[in-house]
Amino acid sequence: MEATLLTGLVVFVLASFVGFEVINKVPPTLHTPLMSGANAISGIAVVGALLITGAREWNLVTILGFIAVILATVNVVGGFLVTDRMLQMFKKDS
Repeated sequence: MEATLLTGLVVFVLASFVGFEVINKVPPTLHTPLMSGANAISGIAVVGALLITGAREWNLVTILGFIAVILATVNVVGGFLVTDRMLQMFKKDS
């Protein structure tokens, strides 16, 4: 159990670092198109986190899954709002 938790934490830290470095290097003009693509990935993360969180007993994995549901949902909603705002900029005024 402890080895699995340690492996999961190492993967989480490395994925966070790599994700931050990749996103940090994206120019602002490409950020919105990439965000709309990332929304689909975050939607998949929400489904996966919901499956993990569905356990009856509360343990560390369930709590982390619950936190993942919240963060991925915030990411999806925020990405949708930014993409919608960007698309509104290209609409013609009537």
